[in-house]
Amino acid sequence: MSGIDYRNSGVDIDEGLKAVDMMKEEVRKTFNHNVLSELGHFGGLFKADFPGMEQPVLVASMDGVGTKLKVASLVGDYSTVGCDLVNHCVNDILVQGAHPMFFLDYIACGKLDAAVAAQIVTGLAKACSENSCALLGGETAEMPGFYNQGDYDVAGTIVGSVDKRRIVDGSSVVPGDTIIGLPSSGLHTNGFSLARAVLFEKAGLNVSDRHRLLGEDTVGEALLKVHLSYLRPMKPLLERKLVSGMAHITGGGVPGNLVRILPEGCGALITPGWDVPPVFKLIKELGDIPEIEMRRAFNLGAGFLIVTSHPEKVTELLIQAGEAPFTAGRITVGDSIEYSGEGV
Repeated sequence: MSGIDYRNSGVDIDEGLKAVDMMKEEVRKTFNHNVLSELGHFGGLFKADFPGMEQPVLVASMDGVGTKLKVASLVGDYSTVGCDLVNHCVNDILVQGAHPMFFLDYIACGKLDAAVAAQIVTGLAKACSENSCALLGGETAEMPGFYNQGDYDVAGTIVGSVDKRRIVDGSSVVPGDTIIGLPSSGLHTNGFSLARAVLFEKAGLNVSDRHRLLGEDTVGEALLKVHLSYLRPMKPLLERKLVSGMAHITGGGVPGNLVRILPEGCGALITPGWDVPPVFKLIKELGDIPEIEMRRAFNLGAGFLIVTSHPEKVTELLIQAGEAPFTAGRITVGDSIEYSGEGV
């Protein structure tokens, strides 16, 4: 009886090396003068250089792609999920005024396919480059018996910086401030468990199916639209100190995320009326989902909210940046977030 090697047990070291070889050039493109290490080191080295900052503060966050990966698996396309992850994390530190410095990724699977891993990392590298962020390091873990074959999990950590005097924490938000919204591309990376339950299990749709509400998009294309980064259009607003607070609308929707930046004594009145991507209307219709649940589970087209006492100037600068801002409501006296009128 022959012995068992690592490959027989389910872990293919050669496939892992192949994956690294396929992704390394894309990763290296994200490096800048602050990156002092090469690929393959035990740790990534990043020079702590903070020009123009009096009191630099590090801001860190981590997140995952969630069950959007199930949709990527059904479509057979993992090229966008890396972008989703980086952009999500960029937005999470942006709300405190921070700019990204570097990103670390973690990919876990049951059986590694080098081509799939390379697709994911290429997406990570693409988004890192677009956000001027170095993809400093990562880990790929092949865990047979823990994940099923074909299953992938992707998570990451971002580290950014902000001058202490420029931290945005919502403390200057006051009643009467205006809430300006920036559109999302769709679900971004939240609400996919509910979306899949409605579209695939209840309605019996496939990722290649089309529906009158989705226009030219297939179900898979609508669900895989890339999570947007709001860093670029927000830079001029932050430089001019026009922002009192910001909220990245992720799980929990507007109510669950806006409340995180409101000081004591402040509530909000949300005035729906912005364009809602068709995929949300499809989910609501096919799932017969109550309005309140839709608002709690999804961003409903409002990907990022800005609280400001200078709404005209903020709107002007966002339009100049090529965005389509909309008025999403105002800050009120109280402690609750309410909606005016019906509809998302």
